[in-house]
Amino acid sequence: MGTERSVEAERFARLMRELKERAGLSYGVLARRLHTSTSTLHRYCKGEAVPAEFAVVDRFARACGAEREEAVELHRAWLLADARRRAGTATGVGAAAVEPPAPPAPSASASSEEPSSERAPVVVPVVRYGRLRRRVLALAVSGVVAGAVVAALVVAAPERGRDGSPAVAASAGPTGSAPGSPSRAGSPAPSGAGTESPGTASAGATGGSGASPSAAPDAGAATDGAPSGAASGPAPGSGGSPAPPAGVAPLGVAVRSHVWASGCDHAYLTDRAPTAVPAPPVQADAPGWARAQRAVHAGTQIVEVTLHGKGEGAVVLEGLEVRVAARRTPPAWNVYRMSQGCGGALTPATFAVNLDAPRPLARGVAGNDAGEPLPAPTFPMRVSAAEPVVLRVEAATTGCDCDWYLDLRWSGPEGSGTLRLDDGGPPWRISASGGRPAYGFATELGRWTR
Repeated sequence: MGTERSVEAERFARLMRELKERAGLSYGVLARRLHTSTSTLHRYCKGEAVPAEFAVVDRFARACGAEREEAVELHRAWLLADARRRAGTATGVGAAAVEPPAPPAPSASASSEEPSSERAPVVVPVVRYGRLRRRVLALAVSGVVAGAVVAALVVAAPERGRDGSPAVAASAGPTGSAPGSPSRAGSPAPSGAGTESPGTASAGATGGSGASPSAAPDAGAATDGAPSGAASGPAPGSGGSPAPPAGVAPLGVAVRSHVWASGCDHAYLTDRAPTAVPAPPVQADAPGWARAQRAVHAGTQIVEVTLHGKGEGAVVLEGLEVRVAARRTPPAWNVYRMSQGCGGALTPATFAVNLDAPRPLARGVAGNDAGEPLPAPTFPMRVSAAEPVVLRVEAATTGCDCDWYLDLRWSGPEGSGTLRLDDGGPPWRISASGGRPAYGFATELGRWTR
């Protein structure tokens, strides 16, 4: 490959080799359990590539029978290696390559990312950590470690998105909103065709005294938004951590809005001809690809939001409100499918949203992991520094070109409020694609075909 291996990638590979050797499993057996190829797993264990998805790391740890502490250490090493790889890609410095999701092994079906505005998001499966058994307890702990590690890496790594473009800070919203109204990261003007911006969350709160909310994206460890103002320090002699300033949600947030089903199945709409559209990217590069093609999500869009509490107190997530900012007639554009078909053993639990409904709701839907049921997510949810939560929202439309966003209601020891989740200020955009010309990329021909 001729790829320079980073120290972080070497350490991650060493931990993988140690777990594999102790488990006594062959590369072939592990590859089937990970829904990847044997050669790809070899590259992971040699430090030549870093998995693009958190799910691969978790499955590997579980397949090898890793203890909780070992799984946390492996997840921490992956976060460091992945951040170093992305930093190297953005600056042109050699680093372990990212390995796109590989074709399925002969006996198994095949099995991540919005560019961050300030910090790299933590890619994790959808789970409610507070009620999990030992099988995924390591994920909950690793989510906390993820926040701390990513925060440290932000200092050293260039502030760039997944696609290599400069990060864009979220703008502060108005401060004169009525008490209890959600704060906003700038005016949510309808987004252009494919003018994707880094996913952010605009944090707003109304305290117990009824103070007006102010938009200030949280400065948590895994947030994609711009840092909020300086937090108020503790009273002299009081000790403890500084309390968040009034009007700021006590939550760390990371948003990804270019999540593909099984890491490979997605489609985009654009007005460009097939000869003018480049080959489909891997999921990690989708935001930049879509922005360059002025493309929008076709028919469906998956958004993942990772949240963790800040400070010693817990925060309760009370519910999600779906907001449709605009509805238009779907444009007569071409559909470009990112894969000719893929699948995986994991069907995450999710919140399903029908944007065609007069008043869309976020409805919890159960999932399945290789035959093991995953309960449907429900509110309220408890979030703390030790109990992160990942919300997966799958929106769909068959009849409109929609601009939409989410309002997340929360309450905590210092008050309550609403957190707006959107595309860095503007809402997300998704358009119906029925009856439009659909193209798939023929690798052997090097072009798009119908």
